[in-house]
Amino acid sequence: MKTELDLKSWSRYEHFKFFSAFDEPFFGTTVRLDCTQTYKTAKRNQASFFLSYLHKSLVAANSIANFRYRIEDGKVFEYERIDASPTINRADGTFGFSYLKFDKDFNTFRDLALPVIQEVWESKGLVPGTAGQNVIHYSSLPWLDFTSVSHARHFSFGDSCPKISFGKMTKTKDGFEFPVSVHVHHALVDGIHVGQFVERFQELLNQVE
Repeated sequence: MKTELDLKSWSRYEHFKFFSAFDEPFFGTTVRLDCTQTYKTAKRNQASFFLSYLHKSLVAANSIANFRYRIEDGKVFEYERIDASPTINRADGTFGFSYLKFDKDFNTFRDLALPVIQEVWESKGLVPGTAGQNVIHYSSLPWLDFTSVSHARHFSFGDSCPKISFGKMTKTKDGFEFPVSVHVHHALVDGIHVGQFVERFQELLNQVE
């Protein structure tokens, strides 16, 4: 389900027009987040740490309207729900794309995601899925404790989906942390919204379960 925004009455209409004209309208930032509690919970419950933090990032993103906005044929739509399109790393060093449906309940999300991930593991190639506009493009780089990330982009393709990347988890004095890169379309999302996402994501990562 999606709803078209009335652009003329939208408080960000001038921002939308301005940044939509850019050759590269995406901006990004990288932050370090504490993932101690989420990691400990995943290990204690013998659950996937990857799916645990991926789900929490989706909960955070879905709570912010601007992360659910998409540009389609010059119009802006707000989706009711945003899913995940993460890369899945294989044992042979390759990766494949996937499409994971979001559910607020982690157990439901996990049960839907595991067979999709298994299918990618057992396949070859990129495995383009059936994901539409209502996704966030995710990637995980568990080998790199990065401080910034750039993305390969096809500029002639109309893309307004956020791109979030997770890096290598490292030990700190008090626990664990990892870098998180967030790239968003500036016609839809401003720095304040990225800040809201980061704050909400950190709150969820800190939850003791």
